Amino acid sequence: MTVLDDGTSALYDTGPVPGPGGWPVTYEQVTTGSLPVLGTPVQPAPRLSAGLRLHGEYQGSGFTEPKYIARRGDGQVVQLSRLLYLVASSVDGVRDVETIAHRVSARYGREVSGENIRYLVENKLEPLGVCVPEGQEDDEVDAPRSDLLLALKGHRVIFDERRTARIARALAWLHRPVVVAAVLLTALVMDVWLFGFFGAIEPVLEVLDQPVLILIVFALTVASLVFHEFGHASACRYGGARPGCIGCGLFLIWPSMYTDVTDVYRISRAGRLRTDLGGVYFNVVFMLAMAGAYFATGAQFFLAAVYLGHFEILEQLMPAVRLDGYYILGDLAGVPDLYGKIKPILLSLAPGAKGRAARAEVAGLKRSARTIVAGWVLTMVPLIVGEMGYALWNLPRILTTMVRSLTEQLLGTGGAFAHGQIVAGLVGVIGCVMLLCPMAGVVYLSVKIGGRLFRAAKRSTAGRPRLRLALCVLALAGLTGLSYAWVSGVTPKPLPKKPPIAPILQPGVPTEEPSPRDASTPGPGGYGTGGASVSPSAVPGASASASGDGPSPGTSMSASASAPQSSASAPAPGEPTGSKSHEPDSSTGGGTASTPPPTSEDPGTPSSPTPSESVPTSPAASPTPTPSGDSPASASS
Repeated sequence: MTVLDDGTSALYDTGPVPGPGGWPVTYEQVTTGSLPVLGTPVQPAPRLSAGLRLHGEYQGSGFTEPKYIARRGDGQVVQLSRLLYLVASSVDGVRDVETIAHRVSARYGREVSGENIRYLVENKLEPLGVCVPEGQEDDEVDAPRSDLLLALKGHRVIFDERRTARIARALAWLHRPVVVAAVLLTALVMDVWLFGFFGAIEPVLEVLDQPVLILIVFALTVASLVFHEFGHASACRYGGARPGCIGCGLFLIWPSMYTDVTDVYRISRAGRLRTDLGGVYFNVVFMLAMAGAYFATGAQFFLAAVYLGHFEILEQLMPAVRLDGYYILGDLAGVPDLYGKIKPILLSLAPGAKGRAARAEVAGLKRSARTIVAGWVLTMVPLIVGEMGYALWNLPRILTTMVRSLTEQLLGTGGAFAHGQIVAGLVGVIGCVMLLCPMAGVVYLSVKIGGRLFRAAKRSTAGRPRLRLALCVLALAGLTGLSYAWVSGVTPKPLPKKPPIAPILQPGVPTEEPSPRDASTPGPGGYGTGGASVSPSAVPGASASASGDGPSPGTSMSASASAPQSSASAPAPGEPTGSKSHEPDSSTGGGTASTPPPTSEDPGTPSSPTPSESVPTSPAASPTPTPSGDSPASASS
């Protein structure tokens, strides 16, 4: 409030005195502190929400009209038009709508009235959470957030902005062009040596043989993830933007880290791409450090960390989910949220009002950006739908295999701790986590996708009962058919149990193939319990196919010195045809008893081939008797 003039004349002046930015008051009212009661209520000045940051124009935008970026205090980023951004930048909690209108008109180049400002604040900025609704006392807003399916959840800060700034400032020199060229050239030489001469898989095999080394490599992998985020922060700092905090969260259900680099939206496209690639670039730097540690110590587990680092880089560069590759593609196209364009691009193919509105939104993109985004959408949508259908078709075998593996893992890990094997138990815990994460991910994705589909169907059929009924019938028919396929066994069966590839991660789990089943059905030409089964260990390299009434053609056999009355086990389908032999191996020079050859009085017994004998596979061929003085299988030379 402002009172014009002062002195004695003003003391006796009881008329209203205009005050710029306020309302008319008298000198007496000012001195007594009493406020006038006006017929028209005074409108409060608009206020910005708590923690709102205005980042300016989105540089290198793929839109035909310029876009401006603002970030709310809860982390949600919103895009504003130029007019809305000018209004938001003029709101300070003190200026009224008329003052804001004068300020915006001068900067916008067109006349904007106070009523226009009030409309934009109440109907545009308040729903976005940029401004605080009128009548609210605090500055916190509860505006809607984008419900991103493939985004980090449960954020926790590890390094605040002050510490992140110090780290970024200390490592920013690594992004100088000369240093980047030297690092990449050295990495190329390292890969040629590791994969072409040394052998990259040998350090991995050595690590898998020692539980303690697995824990060390796991710790190095976590360290590389942290260093990866340092790369994003330092690249952001090098490009002229200010990095935010570094934290961790859950990507689906996997623990993951993130770096707040929202400020890069106000720098050039080259600076954003440098920030996007800064993480994988620091992965390369970390691998060079691990290679240097190997040359200094000779410990090969450092090279195992180098080998695993290559897979981390490949995973980060995939644009399917919200990892580095997704943001690299988005910055190349000039579109901050690629997933947000899936719906309008698909709706633009439909006729009607919705199709026209979607086409208008898609037309707001530049031709180059529209080509990149449309190609990405047309690639990702069939891929996502195909993966969902494939997962549903194989759901029974997935659940069966997961439950079986998790049960064995928990029992084996508990047994390791019970027997005092602490290191093996700790490694088993890592294996349990590795099994639990994909299981929880399947449940999480199923619930989220099912909920989204249900809500979308409910919204699209609101007020149309016939369409809703038809959709319910269609969904019920699909679920019935899929359930029948699961129950009837049309879908693939679970895989048979196999020994673990890395037994260290699965303590207590059997590491041998299941023993073949014993034959119980008498064979037509056998010795009482089916055809003779012999071990390859008895006579190395001896293989023959029996003719006549023996095993079917194509069955691999090797000579054995077992007696005719002894029973043998038939190989299970899909298993090796030889069974374990309890006789001395022929390679040791030990003798075995020779079996007399069959005579004409015993026509039902097939001739046993010698190790060097090749038996014809034709069913019409008859066995040739061996001379009486020879033994069919001699185990000694």
